[in-house]
Amino acid sequence: MDYGYSQKVVSAEEALRNIKNGSKIILAHAAAEPVYLVNKLVELKDEFKDIELSNVVSLADCAYTQKDMEGHFRGNYCFASAGNRKAIAENYADYTPSFFYEVPYVFSNRFKANVALVQVTPPDKHGWCSLGISADFTKTSVESASLVIAQVNKNMPRTFGDTSVHVRDIDFFVEHDEPIKEYVGGEITPVAHKIGENIASLIKDGDVLQLGIGVIPDAALSFLTDKKDLGLHSEMISDGIVPLLEKGVINNERKQIDKGKSVTTFLMGSKKLYDFVDDNPSILFKTVDYTNDPRIISQNDNMVAINSCIELDFMGQVASESFGDKQYSGTGGQVDFVRGANMSKGGRAIIAIPSTAAKGTVSRIVPRLGAGSIITTSRNDVDYIITEYGIAQLKGKTLRQRAEELIAVAHPDFRAELKKDFDNIFNR
Repeated sequence: MDYGYSQKVVSAEEALRNIKNGSKIILAHAAAEPVYLVNKLVELKDEFKDIELSNVVSLADCAYTQKDMEGHFRGNYCFASAGNRKAIAENYADYTPSFFYEVPYVFSNRFKANVALVQVTPPDKHGWCSLGISADFTKTSVESASLVIAQVNKNMPRTFGDTSVHVRDIDFFVEHDEPIKEYVGGEITPVAHKIGENIASLIKDGDVLQLGIGVIPDAALSFLTDKKDLGLHSEMISDGIVPLLEKGVINNERKQIDKGKSVTTFLMGSKKLYDFVDDNPSILFKTVDYTNDPRIISQNDNMVAINSCIELDFMGQVASESFGDKQYSGTGGQVDFVRGANMSKGGRAIIAIPSTAAKGTVSRIVPRLGAGSIITTSRNDVDYIITEYGIAQLKGKTLRQRAEELIAVAHPDFRAELKKDFDNIFNR
């Protein structure tokens, strides 16, 4: 019994032509984006008018955001990335601010999206497909959209949790196998290595971790091999977490909720990571309005949130998503987890950054944020700031004390200048 699957299998062109002009489309997130379907939609652009496509992180080239797509397609994102940054800056794509945990509500109730384009595994013998490496808002988009078109890809991992979708709930299937998009981080630099070591000094046996992607989280993880009974509750996981899971360093045994499970809402990494989570019941995928809700996060004791930023000022205001008024990334889940960790019994919220940018020519710690800079994490939320030069602890400190703590972990080349700025601000 195929539960009507075979009757719903059509070509991409046939499926996409069911999208009406003026529709609002949600694309599956990050590495789960159905690239084949999106590319076919772009090929058919002359058949469509006033279509809005929304996503958070896209690893694709976002061809529908190009200037020659005006009148046909327009992108609307909750996160800027390489494929859409230029379009957002030049105003032929839009950016919508949102905490990540609120995105399912925003897409379904404020955008009122009516079409979902997703990517799934082939159905099992009971008619269930898996959304694979993307639960986040993808699951809720399938549930709320009036038209659901799924690219069926045998390379998509089958995962557990909020990723199960029945054949009955999908209107059209387009069979097309292609590699799942990969995101592989760079080599761990000496600076990242030292920052990772400083982060690890704050992590204790039994802590529950949230980490992003990149060399700093991977460096921190490399120092945790002697820890015991760590837990994982994170908006995403990447390759660096796999060795600790395989060794049992992360076993989730001391968690207060979802005990025994590593919780995430999406994955972004290499094929090795995708193979690891395939048919692996120890990895629990939940929608982002669960994983990133600060009220849920805080239910685990000793929650440690590790995030990064572009720059921060003497007051502790953290700018993580823009260079001045130019949108570079997005709010993502940083504030969700900073607040959740702060609310957690024994929790710690960490912002970890190299002390400089632009090949050492610019300090990331500044007296005042640049004009137009977007404050992601407020000075009231911030707690630990970590660079390669040490750890600054800001919560409960005066503005003067905060500035002194931050100057102490700034790059030595900039400390004299920062101390002059300190005197101008506090000793006038």
